[in-house]
Amino acid sequence: MAKYTIDPITRIEGHLRIDVEIEGGKVKDAWSSAQLFRGLEIILQGRDPRDAPYITQRACGVCTEVHALASIRALDDAVGAYAPDLGRLARNLVHGAQYLHDHITHFYALSALDWVDVVSALSADPKKTASLANGLGDYPNSGASDFKAVQDRLKTFVSSGQLGPFANGYWGHPDYRLPPEANLLAVSHYLMWLRLQVKASRMMALFGGKNPHIQTYVTGGVSCVRDMLNVDRLAEYLYYLKEITAFIDNVYIPDVLAVASFYKDWGAKQIGGCTNFLAYGNFPQKAGKYGTEDMWLPGGVIMNRDIGKPMAVDPSKITEEVTRSWYKDGAPLHPAKGVTEPVKPDYNYDGKYSFFKAPRYQGKAMEVGPLAQVLAAYAAGHAPTKTLVNAVLKHLEVPAAALFSTLGRTAARCIESKVVADYLVEQVNQVIAKVKGGDTKTVTDWKWPAEATGMGLIDVPRGALGHWLHQKGKKIVNYQLVVPSTWNLGPRDAKGQVGPVEEALIGTPVADPKRPLEIIRTVHSFDPCIACGVHVIDPETNQVHKFKVL
Repeated sequence: MAKYTIDPITRIEGHLRIDVEIEGGKVKDAWSSAQLFRGLEIILQGRDPRDAPYITQRACGVCTEVHALASIRALDDAVGAYAPDLGRLARNLVHGAQYLHDHITHFYALSALDWVDVVSALSADPKKTASLANGLGDYPNSGASDFKAVQDRLKTFVSSGQLGPFANGYWGHPDYRLPPEANLLAVSHYLMWLRLQVKASRMMALFGGKNPHIQTYVTGGVSCVRDMLNVDRLAEYLYYLKEITAFIDNVYIPDVLAVASFYKDWGAKQIGGCTNFLAYGNFPQKAGKYGTEDMWLPGGVIMNRDIGKPMAVDPSKITEEVTRSWYKDGAPLHPAKGVTEPVKPDYNYDGKYSFFKAPRYQGKAMEVGPLAQVLAAYAAGHAPTKTLVNAVLKHLEVPAAALFSTLGRTAARCIESKVVADYLVEQVNQVIAKVKGGDTKTVTDWKWPAEATGMGLIDVPRGALGHWLHQKGKKIVNYQLVVPSTWNLGPRDAKGQVGPVEEALIGTPVADPKRPLEIIRTVHSFDPCIACGVHVIDPETNQVHKFKVL
């Protein structure tokens, strides 16, 4: 039995280990192990509940806004103070900008190199690359001289022998399929987005006070009253949005379609797909308790890939198990009653093997994230989503079943980016209309109840995020977070049911176990919020190999 240790895998956030058994050129079994104990739930006990949005933002250095939003929604729920329209719209504008930044950055900086061979771009013809670019979209700096300049920079970089972040890539791997011109195009667009992504961050800061770690979400609304009334700030937001939308239309969507056209079998064979999906919904159209907010992007539950029978989310059916997790044993608990008591880690794949708990909905493992969000919206008949999904399927000439795959997960991020970008224009127009009509209230008054519980559920770029709060005497008694990566990368449960990433990996073809690009491709498609080391186990030999991966 050969054991291949791949450490570290970059382009994720935090620490993750995945063990995989390979047999007959395919993954036979998989285990997902979160290696980092966070402990925010323990840190928050006894604190003022108003501290929670600021402390929970430190759960991640990337998606800080999303924890602020889920936390403040839990506080809103606990004290019964819901944001007035202008406050709700301000939150939507900041949250929408987070989506654009996260999704596009994920493709170009975190996952594209699983599909794109950087070194192959050195042999591309810049004139053919320009012709390819012009056939896909209309975007500045897409002439032959522009691509030649990028290629020259890349040649200098490679010939220096100091590849930096590209040093440990699997360049030349047999499952890199794009021609050199497409690879050069993707590398050029990667560099374009590195410059442009700062504007998506500025969009968040305009009404979030700063980024990362926004400051303007307060119980019952937002504190950025003057910002929402400032015409210059609204105009600046729209200016950045226009630039990013042009990039989505002319670069991001064409790039994803171009990549997908070379990997249609990943969709046809549903490689990397899961069975069940959960989305909470997004962008409330009115204030109120969860389930009454008329989410613009509908949430829902889809079981057994049946998009013809979506179900509404019932939060009471959510539980977390710890049978296979490094926590003190106990019965499955609803997050509102959750207990976080860690035990000393001991790697035992027949027993406990992860610091992630195992979230379940009605006892089932659920994939969350952009694919779940797009499937829920599609199933609910959400017109913008349905139109774009159908257009993508028609363009690629694949059936809807192809969505249940790693490729579908990648396409869903792109689809959702376009849908959200278009929607944000409408949200800005609503802000302008409110202000013109004299509606300038951004926060609802409230008073502390003696004791209360609150729940903050919202979809975020990585998936369904939930915060549960119990406060008494203005102090936090219990606080629990169930984050998207816990849903997606959680371990097996007491019944032996695998978690979503474990399910997605099983059956994945692996051309070369010493260079397991296909495994990394599927893991990255979930955008894990933990840095990971992956271990590949081959039962046919006893060799042990250690190597690094980009």
